[in-house]
Amino acid sequence: MQFLSGAAEGQTPLDPDEAEQLIPSAVTSRADLDIVEAENIALALRWALGTNRAPEAVLDESFLRRLHKRMFDEVWRWAGAYRQTARNIGVDWWLIPQEIGQLIGDAKYWIEHDVHERDVHCIRFHHQLVKIHPFPNGNGRHARLAADVLSVSLGGEPLRWGAGTNLEPAALRARYIASLQAADDGDLTDLIAFARSEIGTG
Repeated sequence: MQFLSGAAEGQTPLDPDEAEQLIPSAVTSRADLDIVEAENIALALRWALGTNRAPEAVLDESFLRRLHKRMFDEVWRWAGAYRQTARNIGVDWWLIPQEIGQLIGDAKYWIEHDVHERDVHCIRFHHQLVKIHPFPNGNGRHARLAADVLSVSLGGEPLRWGAGTNLEPAALRARYIASLQAADDGDLTDLIAFARSEIGTG
């Protein structure tokens, strides 16, 4: 599985032990992997957005783990399990449960006290979830879908993310990554605009 030793732009490289947990034996290239992951995520989208949930049900550690599992359970054996390896981004792996709990508490406070606009609550939640980077891979896709589910639970619509969850073409992914980096430095302006925009707008 040499093709798993690298990562596409903006994706987290897999630890060799994590790469060995690939389920479909027919996957022999990055393109194959992209296809089976997209199919798995399409099923998860219907499950995640097809049910009315209260915000409290979304802002729940077990739901966030279950969401990741539903997104990748036909592709990776570690789907839904927090990473146990170091990354060049994200918190130390042993702090993940604590950081997730803190984020959930913060998001509940924002919503209860109307600290931000509805979609800004969701975008901030997304940014902090990506920053924690709790899973071996799929963190950006998971955090975007989690923010979409939270938005729907608050009576809104899924966010646009420039056009969808796959962030193609490469220029769209580059814009997303740049907006995350700016948010890491304390400026969420570009990330908010990106999350609200269609391709070529915002």
